[in-house]
Amino acid sequence: MALQNNTKLGQHWLKDRAALAAIAESAELTPQDTVLEIGPGLGTLTSHLLRNAGKVVAVEFDPELARKLPGQFPGKNLQVVHADILHFDEHQLPHGYKVVANVPYYITSKIVQKFLTSDHPPQLMSILVQKEVAQRIAANPGDMSMLAVAAQVYAEANIGLMVPRDLFTPPPKVDSQVVTLHLRQSPLVSATDQADFFRLVRLGFAGKRKKLRSSLSAGLRTDKPMVDELCQQAGIESSWRAEDCSIDDWLRLLRSARHRGLV
Repeated sequence: MALQNNTKLGQHWLKDRAALAAIAESAELTPQDTVLEIGPGLGTLTSHLLRNAGKVVAVEFDPELARKLPGQFPGKNLQVVHADILHFDEHQLPHGYKVVANVPYYITSKIVQKFLTSDHPPQLMSILVQKEVAQRIAANPGDMSMLAVAAQVYAEANIGLMVPRDLFTPPPKVDSQVVTLHLRQSPLVSATDQADFFRLVRLGFAGKRKKLRSSLSAGLRTDKPMVDELCQQAGIESSWRAEDCSIDDWLRLLRSARHRGLV
């Protein structure tokens, strides 16, 4: 009996060879690499990864797909793990592993967070996600979001190939795009500063489309003239919105707010 797509699990099969090859190429694979593939499904991307990497560890949540996948690649260095990727222990993978996947839309943010904040992070993540999400992750100041800040603290983000929805079976409601995350040697925000840093950023983004003068005044429970002073000291305008700020801008704001005892 043919395998059925489980759309509740975000299963939309991509079979276009050019697109699959481009996803594999974006991971810059070598024969020395171990690749963690998330949700291999029918193995269409797996085959491209096996051609270029030394080993593929494929984590599949669907038990039937996990059972059938090894038989498709006899003699290949493929390890199939039947597990929920959010509960998978990445510490069993060698240092410098890479993550490649066609990620189910509904758990994209959780997957990105899991691996970027891990104490055993990958060297690189190359994932096919919803086009809008890819562009949000790799956004520049002016279009930043909480997701962009959170991702770019830990990694350099670049968008790649756009994959139209009609190349999937069944077609999802939106187009997809590859986003590649090269993990930084160390995060842009130190471990001791991260709690306060992300709290400040969340306060900035809390009021949709609000200017920093308003959002930070409410969040920090201080008056607007004080926020004007904080922003001036940080070298930014209090009339900016959160999406206008770079990570460096937030770090300077954090120093200013600490100096005034606000965080």
